[in-house]
Amino acid sequence: MRPRLKPIAALMLLALQGCSMAPAYKAPTVDLPTHYREQTGDGPWHSAQTCDLLAPEWWKLYNDPRLDDLQQRLLKANPDLAAALAHFDASQAYASQLRAGLFPQITASAQPLRQRQSDSRPLRGSTQPSVYNSDTAGFSLGYDLDLWGKVRNQVAAGDAQAQASGDDLAAARLSLQHQLATLYVQLNGLDAQARILNSSLQDFSQALQLTRSRYEGQIASELDLTRAQNQLAQAKAQWDDVRGQRNLTEHAIGELVGVAASDFTLAPSQGLMKLPKTPAQLPSHLLQRRPDIAAAERRVFAANANIGVAKAAWYPDFSLTGLIGGQTQGVGNLLSASNRYWALGPLVNMPIFDGGRLSANERQANAEFEEASAHYRSQVLKAVREVEDNLAQLRDLQQQAQDEQAAADAAQHTQSLAMNSYQAGAVSYLDVVTAQTAALQAQRTLQAVQTRQLQASVGLVTALGGGWRR
Repeated sequence: MRPRLKPIAALMLLALQGCSMAPAYKAPTVDLPTHYREQTGDGPWHSAQTCDLLAPEWWKLYNDPRLDDLQQRLLKANPDLAAALAHFDASQAYASQLRAGLFPQITASAQPLRQRQSDSRPLRGSTQPSVYNSDTAGFSLGYDLDLWGKVRNQVAAGDAQAQASGDDLAAARLSLQHQLATLYVQLNGLDAQARILNSSLQDFSQALQLTRSRYEGQIASELDLTRAQNQLAQAKAQWDDVRGQRNLTEHAIGELVGVAASDFTLAPSQGLMKLPKTPAQLPSHLLQRRPDIAAAERRVFAANANIGVAKAAWYPDFSLTGLIGGQTQGVGNLLSASNRYWALGPLVNMPIFDGGRLSANERQANAEFEEASAHYRSQVLKAVREVEDNLAQLRDLQQQAQDEQAAADAAQHTQSLAMNSYQAGAVSYLDVVTAQTAALQAQRTLQAVQTRQLQASVGLVTALGGGWRR
């Protein structure tokens, strides 16, 4: 090559090293409204980003120390979270393996041999010994010039998959935290149900004693007595059912925090959790923090880079190889000039005929990109639906709670009137039973609605990727 052409060739190689066969990346578009239907938003939809804005301790919105303690225990001891962390570490290591392909690969070898050659070896000289030593040591170098971006796109895809794995870890963490918070709210509600039933059991027991006294005094009928007994027994059965549900919920919480159900107990709560106030407006960009959306977007990017890998396989693969070392027969200095060997030169591999394998690989890469894009759009639509569902639940349950509160107040007043009238002999015990049963049912229904409100609030917080604070 003429001296003046060498710089031009070097510049061409450098330019080709910046070449990439991957299509220009653009995140898939999703046709979305500018704001949530259930609440007014503040602007257009934003593309998914990484989950670094995820509120790390969103459950503190509920100001419950026991919930905070359980969440900390989950982060330390949940086995599913430990598995997700190990998977993330593995994906990081795999990305590092791919990144190593950007650098020259150097290996060293040593081969001290004692060997015998055949007496009938072709071209063997008459003075050559049958048994001799052969000592070889050297270094080899290989470097893929990556003119078409195959290695760089593999690295880009590996990095994107590692980032997606990190988002998967965050999604697993958020999902487990959501499960724990939901179960804790359920446990809190069951404790409230138990308090309501305990209070009713005391009232029903007193009513039964009063009815028994009136029956023994021949003031009340046996029918009144059996009604009082039935009412008390029904309330006890309801309390037993609540206790059974609480046991199952407590076992599930123990599993989440990494403790065997046999060894885990949680004392009954003494009050209701407070419902945090939801802001009047929730901007759509809060969904950027959802790790499942960010993971789906990174997998679209990785699939796009893999298209470049598949396309680059059609072109010649240029690499540089080099060898340097020494070899002696028997005792000798490996580093002496007469014993050294070396080799340096380019290596070119180019596909000629592969039976359609490269074409199939490219079609597969394009199909996987379409699959990843569709999955991303599905995740975004699912996220919006979850936000809308919980916003609607909170709105409707708030009105339902107000109506149930009015019903419970009226039922409590009716119960007092019925008992006073019964003691005065103005009504039968059937009126008392009816009023007491209605009051108990109204109180339990009101409490169930309050529990559902808290669960919808937890669902909204996690649907937004960790609350409404940036």
